Amino acid sequence: MPANVVMVTAISATGGGAANEPLDILSLLLNASGVVMGVLFLLISLSVVSWWIIGYKALYFARAVKESLGFLDAFWKTRRYDQLMQESEAFPRSPIAQLFRAGFIELSKVIKQRQSEPGAKHDSEDDLENIQRSLRRAWTSEMTHLESLIPFLATTGSAAPFVGLFGTVWGIMNSFRSIGAKGAANLSTVAPGIAEALIATAIGLVAAIPAVMAFNYFNRKVKVLSAEMESFSNDFLNIVKRHFLR
Repeated sequence: MPANVVMVTAISATGGGAANEPLDILSLLLNASGVVMGVLFLLISLSVVSWWIIGYKALYFARAVKESLGFLDAFWKTRRYDQLMQESEAFPRSPIAQLFRAGFIELSKVIKQRQSEPGAKHDSEDDLENIQRSLRRAWTSEMTHLESLIPFLATTGSAAPFVGLFGTVWGIMNSFRSIGAKGAANLSTVAPGIAEALIATAIGLVAAIPAVMAFNYFNRKVKVLSAEMESFSNDFLNIVKRHFLR
């Protein structure tokens, strides 16, 4: 038998089997080891939850910004704050509207107390501090709502690559175990484990990158709304001081 025929036959016997083994992504996922399967399930779960949070918070912030603009327009156009108090119910997602409601409720209490004691001397600074505290409590409550679920995105963005790296290390370790058991380092021995490792790394990055981007985007939205709430609180306190607590 010619030497070249013998060489082709030997190559077919040792490495040709790898060409017949399916290495597509679905087959690799179905044939992955238990640890790698667990890692992939965890990463996919993190990704699904992250995308749900991204969609929910995107709609939430869109409504919050739109309703806040609408409420501010109504606030600066009206002189009847009691009527605006009723109209503010149409802006449930606006953090600025909730600040106004909290401040106006406290202002109403102060005005009623003054009307019930017409001859008594009232400290305007104390009354203003009470209104300021109510605004601060409302600000804290609204910031809690705005920041809810966002830390999960940061957790996913920081943890997913390391979880994927764990799957990578495990897949490579299985590859070396297969080499040691079979005593040969051909493509059919190494390829499945390396492929598992690369899939774990890829899914880890797929879960982490959108989560980090969304976390930074929503953090920016929170800071903008927080600044607008601070500005509105100062404007509201100035109006109260000039027109109601003189």
